[in-house]
Amino acid sequence: MALGTPVGSFQWMKLQNKSNILNTIRLQGPVSRAEIAGLTGLTPPTVTNIVAELLEADLVIESELGESTGGRKPIMLRLNADGFYVLGVYAGISKVKAVSAGLDGSIRQRAVRSLPKEPSREHFLNLVKEVLYEVMEGSNEKYLGIGVGMHGLVDTERGLSIFAPNLKLRNIPLKAELEAEFNLTVEVENDVRALALGESWFGQGQGLANFICINVATGLGAGIVLDHKLYEGSSFTAGEIGHTTIDINGPQCTCGNHGCLEALAAGPAIAERARGRILQGDSSLLKAWTDGRLEEITAKMVHDAAKEGDALSIGVLADTGRYLGIGIANLLNTLNPSRIILTGGVAQAGDFVLGSLKETVAKRALETPARAVSIVTSEMGEDADAVGALTLVLRRIFTPMGVNEL
Repeated sequence: MALGTPVGSFQWMKLQNKSNILNTIRLQGPVSRAEIAGLTGLTPPTVTNIVAELLEADLVIESELGESTGGRKPIMLRLNADGFYVLGVYAGISKVKAVSAGLDGSIRQRAVRSLPKEPSREHFLNLVKEVLYEVMEGSNEKYLGIGVGMHGLVDTERGLSIFAPNLKLRNIPLKAELEAEFNLTVEVENDVRALALGESWFGQGQGLANFICINVATGLGAGIVLDHKLYEGSSFTAGEIGHTTIDINGPQCTCGNHGCLEALAAGPAIAERARGRILQGDSSLLKAWTDGRLEEITAKMVHDAAKEGDALSIGVLADTGRYLGIGIANLLNTLNPSRIILTGGVAQAGDFVLGSLKETVAKRALETPARAVSIVTSEMGEDADAVGALTLVLRRIFTPMGVNEL
């Protein structure tokens, strides 16, 4: 909160009203001043005065005339998506991606760089800065902030990447480095939690108070939304469902334990299971596709083979659905979400995974939470990761504190 703006003061109430009106225009626009008054419960003069401030700040614009209910047609208001921009960075296992977007989340520019296997901290930070400069086109005048979705353990309060296991990097001061470089406010979050935030604003989580976004890729994790808020836990590790035990006699996980959900259902596990069955003598297109070099098999290849009718690959993906179903049943019994949103490679392989997944959930979850939940795949596309990151900035902007900074 800005200094000199105590809660309960007239100024604070005005900021709350301003935020309320701005969010109403964002969610309901095009919308008239009279409709805003009806939706917010604020008086027409209050709405008129605050809308005038938002117009002057270039945050909203007047658009077409609305339908008249008698008298003059009302002037409609909508968010000025091009008035300002936000930046999102996805820092994953194999790539760094940056996007610039309008206030409506629509992407304007995009830049991607591949990451080496074990980059130095300096090289990693330089790549992040490089992609940001590329999408900013040399100016930060109209940008309101940078959001970073970082894989691994993240201290969101300090903007610090505590540990990025696949990059083997620790204590990366992302917030401090990027704020010093770009003179913009930086928000840093775990990549999957950022994905969940993006889904709550632009995807399958819109309007839902309680849902879980599960990302299945090289790793496996979840972003948990409870009562409309991202749940981070007491030490920023909430959502590490990939390291819950599904089979005590299962394969060893990268974390050192055995039978973790990630070791059974993430991309590398899918590829390994396919290799194992081929080595046991099962026939598959995968053997011919790799010329017998089974170490080249990837989860994407398994999906491609399944689409060609390869029985082994179809079976491997069905087993993946069963393992995920066990993990999801545990989540339903514990947290009772109204929706599970699947993202990552599994979202693309949904036709081969969802059947066995839902069947397993129906068998293993308690009846009440199982009936209450819908299980869907994400529809946000290939930039969902970066959109989730930029939503960290949007979340701040549309609060009373954020409005006060504009």
